[in-house]
Amino acid sequence: MTLSTTIRKVYQGVADRRQMFRMFDRHAQRSTRFNDDAAPLHRGEWFEISQSDHNYMFNILPPLFIRGEMFALREFLAGRITSVFYELNIDGAVRYFHAYCDLGEKGSPDRMREAIRERESWPVRLMTREERIEHIWSSTHDDYRGYADWRFPVEMRGKRVVIVYRSGQGHPFRLLDHLTDDEIAEKLPVHLRHLPKQHAA
Repeated sequence: MTLSTTIRKVYQGVADRRQMFRMFDRHAQRSTRFNDDAAPLHRGEWFEISQSDHNYMFNILPPLFIRGEMFALREFLAGRITSVFYELNIDGAVRYFHAYCDLGEKGSPDRMREAIRERESWPVRLMTREERIEHIWSSTHDDYRGYADWRFPVEMRGKRVVIVYRSGQGHPFRLLDHLTDDEIAEKLPVHLRHLPKQHAA
Protein backbone atom coordinates (compact mmCIF):
# COMPACT_ATOMS: atom_id res chain seq x y z
CA MET A 1 0.00 0.00 0.00
CA THR A 2 1.35 3.43 -0.93
CA LEU A 3 1.73 5.65 2.13
CA SER A 4 2.42 9.34 2.30
CA THR A 5 3.19 11.36 5.40
CA THR A 6 3.49 14.75 3.73
CA ILE A 7 0.97 17.54 4.08
CA ARG A 8 -1.01 17.47 0.84
CA LYS A 9 -4.03 19.01 -0.80
CA VAL A 10 -6.34 16.23 -1.98
CA TYR A 11 -9.15 18.09 -3.76
CA GLN A 12 -9.25 21.21 -5.94
CA GLY A 13 -12.05 23.70 -5.35
CA VAL A 14 -14.59 23.78 -2.53
CA ALA A 15 -16.01 20.36 -1.69
CA ASP A 16 -19.78 20.19 -1.26
CA ARG A 17 -21.24 18.31 1.70
CA ARG A 18 -21.60 15.00 -0.13
CA GLN A 19 -18.02 15.16 -1.31
CA MET A 20 -16.79 16.28 2.12
CA PHE A 21 -18.27 13.22 3.85
CA ARG A 22 -16.99 10.97 1.08
CA MET A 23 -13.46 12.29 1.53
CA PHE A 24 -13.46 11.81 5.29
CA ASP A 25 -12.43 8.25 4.45
CA ARG A 26 -10.95 8.35 0.96
CA HIS A 27 -9.29 5.01 1.58
CA ALA A 28 -12.30 2.93 2.66
CA GLN A 29 -11.94 0.50 -0.26
CA ARG A 30 -8.66 -1.03 0.86
CA SER A 31 -8.96 -4.72 1.68
CA THR A 32 -6.97 -4.30 4.92
CA ARG A 33 -9.26 -1.57 6.26
CA PHE A 34 -10.09 -3.33 9.52
CA ASN A 35 -6.66 -4.71 10.38
CA ASP A 36 -4.07 -2.13 9.34
CA ASP A 37 -2.84 1.19 10.66
CA ALA A 38 -4.76 3.81 8.69
CA ALA A 39 -2.96 6.76 10.29
CA PRO A 40 -0.24 7.11 7.61
CA LEU A 41 -2.88 7.16 4.86
CA HIS A 42 -4.82 10.08 6.32
CA ARG A 43 -2.15 12.11 8.13
CA GLY A 44 -1.61 15.41 6.35
CA GLU A 45 -4.60 15.33 3.96
CA TRP A 46 -6.55 18.57 3.58
CA PHE A 47 -9.17 20.18 1.37
CA GLU A 48 -11.42 23.25 1.25
CA ILE A 49 -15.04 23.22 2.42
CA SER A 50 -17.88 25.77 2.61
CA GLN A 51 -18.69 28.00 5.57
CA SER A 52 -22.00 26.20 6.09
CA ASP A 53 -20.26 22.80 6.28
CA HIS A 54 -17.61 24.19 8.62
CA ASN A 55 -20.39 25.44 10.91
CA TYR A 56 -22.30 22.17 10.56
CA MET A 57 -19.30 20.17 11.74
CA PHE A 58 -18.74 22.56 14.63
CA ASN A 59 -22.25 21.89 15.91
CA ILE A 60 -22.21 18.07 15.62
CA LEU A 61 -20.37 17.41 18.90
CA PRO A 62 -18.56 19.53 21.46
CA PRO A 63 -15.06 20.02 19.95
CA LEU A 64 -11.99 18.43 21.46
CA PHE A 65 -10.44 21.90 21.46
CA ILE A 66 -11.07 25.36 20.04
CA ARG A 67 -8.01 27.53 19.48
CA GLY A 68 -8.02 30.72 17.47
CA GLU A 69 -8.88 29.87 13.88
CA MET A 70 -9.30 26.13 14.42
CA PHE A 71 -11.24 23.44 16.23
CA ALA A 72 -10.78 19.67 16.39
CA LEU A 73 -13.28 16.83 16.55
CA ARG A 74 -13.09 14.68 19.66
CA GLU A 75 -13.55 11.45 17.71
CA PHE A 76 -10.29 10.01 16.38
CA LEU A 77 -10.14 8.37 12.96
CA ALA A 78 -7.04 6.26 13.61
CA GLY A 79 -4.47 6.46 16.37
CA ARG A 80 -4.19 10.14 17.26
CA ILE A 81 -5.45 11.33 13.84
CA THR A 82 -8.51 13.56 13.99
CA SER A 83 -10.30 16.17 11.92
CA VAL A 84 -9.22 19.76 12.42
CA PHE A 85 -11.31 22.52 10.85
CA TYR A 86 -9.92 25.94 9.99
CA GLU A 87 -11.37 29.38 9.30
CA LEU A 88 -8.55 31.29 7.61
CA ASN A 89 -8.22 34.76 6.15
CA ILE A 90 -6.18 34.28 2.97
CA ASP A 91 -5.46 37.30 0.77
CA GLY A 92 -8.40 39.19 2.27
CA ALA A 93 -10.96 36.39 1.91
CA VAL A 94 -12.22 34.13 4.70
CA ARG A 95 -12.06 30.47 3.65
CA TYR A 96 -12.71 27.15 5.38
CA PHE A 97 -10.74 23.90 5.40
CA HIS A 98 -10.73 20.37 6.78
CA ALA A 99 -7.47 18.56 7.57
CA TYR A 100 -6.32 15.37 9.25
CA CYS A 101 -3.75 16.14 11.93
CA ASP A 102 -1.83 13.77 14.18
CA LEU A 103 -2.32 15.18 17.67
CA GLY A 104 0.45 12.88 18.85
CA GLU A 105 2.85 15.22 17.01
CA LYS A 106 3.36 18.47 18.89
CA GLY A 107 2.31 21.49 16.81
CA SER A 108 0.71 19.41 14.06
CA PRO A 109 -2.44 21.61 13.71
CA ASP A 110 -0.30 24.77 13.59
CA ARG A 111 1.99 23.34 10.91
CA MET A 112 -1.06 22.32 8.91
CA ARG A 113 -2.54 25.81 9.17
CA GLU A 114 0.67 27.39 7.88
CA ALA A 115 0.97 24.85 5.07
CA ILE A 116 -2.59 25.61 3.92
CA ARG A 117 -1.94 29.36 4.06
CA GLU A 118 1.26 29.00 2.08
CA ARG A 119 -0.30 26.73 -0.56
CA GLU A 120 -3.40 28.87 -1.02
CA SER A 121 -1.35 32.07 -1.27
CA TRP A 122 0.38 31.04 -4.49
CA PRO A 123 0.10 34.07 -6.82
CA VAL A 124 -1.36 32.09 -9.74
CA ARG A 125 -3.43 28.92 -10.01
CA LEU A 126 -1.05 26.00 -10.24
CA MET A 127 -1.26 22.28 -9.51
CA THR A 128 1.49 19.82 -8.75
CA ARG A 129 1.43 16.36 -10.30
CA GLU A 130 0.64 14.93 -6.85
CA GLU A 131 -2.34 17.30 -6.49
CA ARG A 132 -3.65 16.22 -9.89
CA ILE A 133 -3.34 12.55 -8.89
CA GLU A 134 -5.03 13.13 -5.52
CA HIS A 135 -7.88 15.10 -7.10
CA ILE A 136 -8.52 12.24 -9.52
CA TRP A 137 -8.61 9.78 -6.62
CA SER A 138 -10.93 12.03 -4.57
CA SER A 139 -13.36 12.71 -7.39
CA THR A 140 -13.54 9.27 -9.06
CA HIS A 141 -16.59 7.15 -8.20
CA ASP A 142 -15.86 4.03 -6.14
CA ASP A 143 -16.92 1.81 -9.06
CA TYR A 144 -14.02 3.17 -11.13
CA ARG A 145 -11.23 3.14 -8.56
CA GLY A 146 -9.93 0.81 -5.88
CA TYR A 147 -6.98 -1.04 -4.44
CA ALA A 148 -5.37 -3.80 -6.43
CA ASP A 149 -6.25 -7.18 -4.90
CA TRP A 150 -5.49 -10.84 -5.64
CA ARG A 151 -6.74 -10.44 -9.22
CA PHE A 152 -3.78 -8.18 -10.02
CA PRO A 153 -0.10 -8.99 -10.47
CA VAL A 154 1.76 -9.28 -7.16
CA GLU A 155 3.71 -6.05 -7.73
CA MET A 156 0.45 -4.06 -8.01
CA ARG A 157 -1.39 -5.48 -4.99
CA GLY A 158 -2.39 -3.00 -2.32
CA LYS A 159 -1.74 0.00 -4.58
CA ARG A 160 -4.38 2.44 -5.82
CA VAL A 161 -5.78 1.77 -9.28
CA VAL A 162 -8.26 3.60 -11.53
CA ILE A 163 -10.01 2.62 -14.73
CA VAL A 164 -8.53 4.09 -17.90
CA TYR A 165 -10.38 3.12 -21.06
CA ARG A 166 -8.19 2.50 -24.09
CA SER A 167 -9.21 0.96 -27.39
CA GLY A 168 -8.00 -2.63 -27.58
CA GLN A 169 -6.79 -2.61 -23.98
CA GLY A 170 -7.65 -5.83 -22.19
CA HIS A 171 -7.22 -4.67 -18.59
CA PRO A 172 -8.65 -1.18 -17.99
CA PHE A 173 -7.10 -0.65 -14.54
CA ARG A 174 -3.93 1.42 -14.23
CA LEU A 175 -1.85 2.24 -11.19
CA LEU A 176 -2.88 5.73 -10.11
CA ASP A 177 0.72 6.84 -9.58
CA HIS A 178 1.69 5.60 -13.06
CA LEU A 179 -0.85 7.61 -15.07
CA THR A 180 0.68 9.46 -17.99
CA ASP A 181 0.23 13.22 -18.39
CA ASP A 182 -2.36 12.58 -21.12
CA GLU A 183 -4.29 10.14 -18.92
CA ILE A 184 -4.23 12.61 -16.04
CA ALA A 185 -5.55 15.38 -18.31
CA GLU A 186 -8.36 13.12 -19.55
CA LYS A 187 -9.47 12.33 -16.01
CA LEU A 188 -9.39 15.89 -14.69
CA PRO A 189 -12.40 18.18 -15.14
CA VAL A 190 -12.01 20.59 -18.04
CA HIS A 191 -11.35 23.64 -15.85
CA LEU A 192 -8.32 21.92 -14.24
CA ARG A 193 -6.74 20.26 -17.27
CA HIS A 194 -4.69 23.17 -18.49
CA LEU A 195 -3.54 24.75 -15.24
CA PRO A 196 0.23 25.30 -15.20
CA LYS A 197 2.23 22.61 -13.43
CA GLN A 198 4.10 23.34 -10.25
CA HIS A 199 6.84 21.07 -8.97
CA ALA A 200 6.19 19.81 -5.45
CA ALA A 201 8.27 21.59 -2.82
